[in-house]
Amino acid sequence: MASLQTLSKSFPGWVFFCCCCCLPLLLTSSLPLKGASTAHHACRLRKINFQQPYIRNRTYSLAKTASASDKDTDNRLIGQQLYVNIRENNRCYLMKRVVEIIVKDVLLTEVKNRYPYVEEVAQFLASLTSELSSCKYSGNREHIEKNLEQMKNKMEQLGENGKTKAIGELDLLFDYMENACTDAPKKGGNKKKN
Repeated sequence: MASLQTLSKSFPGWVFFCCCCCLPLLLTSSLPLKGASTAHHACRLRKINFQQPYIRNRTYSLAKTASASDKDTDNRLIGQQLYVNIRENNRCYLMKRVVEIIVKDVLLTEVKNRYPYVEEVAQFLASLTSELSSCKYSGNREHIEKNLEQMKNKMEQLGENGKTKAIGELDLLFDYMENACTDAPKKGGNKKKN
């Protein structure tokens, strides 16, 4: 009987504790709801990443500097051709892969000594791909790999100018990444005149 009285006296305290402490924790938990897919959210970046004037200016300045040295106006590495046969829900994954290639095979090579801001832009782009580390493709990966391979082959065929062209198109890469990976894409920002 004594233990029942002790329990009944502490019962309101437990109710208060659960309502004030445990319930808010459960309601704000980041665990997905049963049956909810997290794949879509894994392939999303915050719009604020692209609204930083400093890094946008650095990226566009770097692209403009390299573009002035690019003698080839017939080829394009970053463009709509990357999206051929790619479903819209896989475009962010594709752009993540493009950025990884450009950072590793272009920006972190000897060209970093030839152009201003390369290291800053490479760090920024690497941080975006890091945020997208759990972004995976859905469905068949064949078209994604084919389009990436075509881009890499074109860059290799252009030789040293392929790296210059890739750097000269960083502004396009910036815009394509923003459009593919944010919830509120920019409209019509993917056109570039040569």
